[in-house]
Amino acid sequence: MIPRQMTRTELDTALDWAAAEGWNPGLDDAEAFWQADPQGFFAMEDQGQMVAAICVVNHDQAMAFLGLYICERSYRGRGFGHALWQHALGHAGSRSVALDGVPAQQQNYARSGFAPAGRTVRLAGPLPAGEATGISPARLEDRATLSALEAKACGYFKTAFDQQWFSDTHSRHTLVHHDGGVIDGLVTLRACRDGFKVGPLVAPSTEVARALLAACAEQSGGAQVMIDVPDDARDLAALCADLGLRQVFSTTRMYRGAAPLTGSGLHAVATLELG
Repeated sequence: MIPRQMTRTELDTALDWAAAEGWNPGLDDAEAFWQADPQGFFAMEDQGQMVAAICVVNHDQAMAFLGLYICERSYRGRGFGHALWQHALGHAGSRSVALDGVPAQQQNYARSGFAPAGRTVRLAGPLPAGEATGISPARLEDRATLSALEAKACGYFKTAFDQQWFSDTHSRHTLVHHDGGVIDGLVTLRACRDGFKVGPLVAPSTEVARALLAACAEQSGGAQVMIDVPDDARDLAALCADLGLRQVFSTTRMYRGAAPLTGSGLHAVATLELG
């Protein structure tokens, strides 16, 4: 079996596999993922069928992100996934590569040169009602501003991904906070196979983050909401705890190569699959 590029239709299959593993992808994730870097999705094939999947998406000239690493159950433990992993990493070239790894796989990732840089904690629960003061829907013409805000928070640009992610669909919506007519905070809420996920969230203060999450509460209607918070965003984690969200699992952010310089303020991860 030889690794090859994935087709767009196979990405839908990979996300179905992810759902079966409990990763709970969003209902409209596939197209935004694909448009981030259509050349960055890879598959291992056996007798005309995809048996393993992975993505290494090149976000900018310095940073790539690895995710959606999954092998069909009957093919696990036979070396097919590792061969695909090695092939896909070549797509990053000289870029640093990031991933969010579960504890059981971190030693395997370390053998490929990935070093831990901190935890990401998933907090979950229904969001309580609150005052969504200063919040309005994002406009298409805001996307460059939103991309720059998130790049300042996470340390690198995801321009192609953001162009799709910050464009509303029937199940994904981005909201912004204005201060004196200037956007200083944002949040994206997307419906998933089960409940909703928040991400990214960028806010200059706890008060702005609280307003953004109150707006998410209005849209999620009491359903389960999940948010992935880096461990250096302690004020956001404390706010989520105050709102009644509880930890359900964690991953470790790991880098092969130099880690980016993240910004101050409150920040939640857009997606564990693409950063």
